[in-house]
Amino acid sequence: MSEGEVKVLGTWASPFSTRVRIALHLKSVNYDYLEEKSLESKSELLLNSNPVFKRIPVLIHGDNKPISESLIIVEYIDEVWSSGPSILPCDAYQRADARFWATYVDDKFYPALKRAVVSGSEETKRASMAEVEEGVAMLEKLSKEEAFFGGYNIGYLDIVIGSVFEWIKVIDKCIETQLLSQAETPCLLEWGARFSSHEAVKDVLPGVAKLAGFGLKLKAKI
Repeated sequence: MSEGEVKVLGTWASPFSTRVRIALHLKSVNYDYLEEKSLESKSELLLNSNPVFKRIPVLIHGDNKPISESLIIVEYIDEVWSSGPSILPCDAYQRADARFWATYVDDKFYPALKRAVVSGSEETKRASMAEVEEGVAMLEKLSKEEAFFGGYNIGYLDIVIGSVFEWIKVIDKCIETQLLSQAETPCLLEWGARFSSHEAVKDVLPGVAKLAGFGLKLKAKI
């Protein structure tokens, strides 16, 4: 079942695309990465592969079997390439807890990060920054246990949080805040350094400067 050609449709700036690629790297899966050049002019392959949401990322495995939505794709990768290191926790409670925090990141934390960067409304920006500050404080508490959120190795929650971590640094750079500091978030900073230097990660992350430029362009467009 794990045999066959693998393709990923994504964009370099999307944390959702990033997490799919990291999961494949962790499992040592060879794949073709197909960059969607413009989200306004979507490729025919993307539209055919994800006709419901019409968005990246999409994993195509084998005989044109497309899987959409990044969290679903990461779980699929973990199940299909089971010989590699486990991504989701084996314990049922830990698995449920990781999924809970992943939902928090996708539904609340990352949208607040994005609004804080691109919103032209000062009121919206202040409200979003309050949500971001609350989220960073919670992530600092979560990161105190072991080397990674997944234990001694990168796991599901590391991939989810790590895919949006550079956006926190973008806010510090663009808005001149200090969400991340040795005084307030030492554990989160140490985790971030370990995560970003990992072999499965370091060649996938776009970099803060490039993301900041993208954020400014997105803000101007909005």
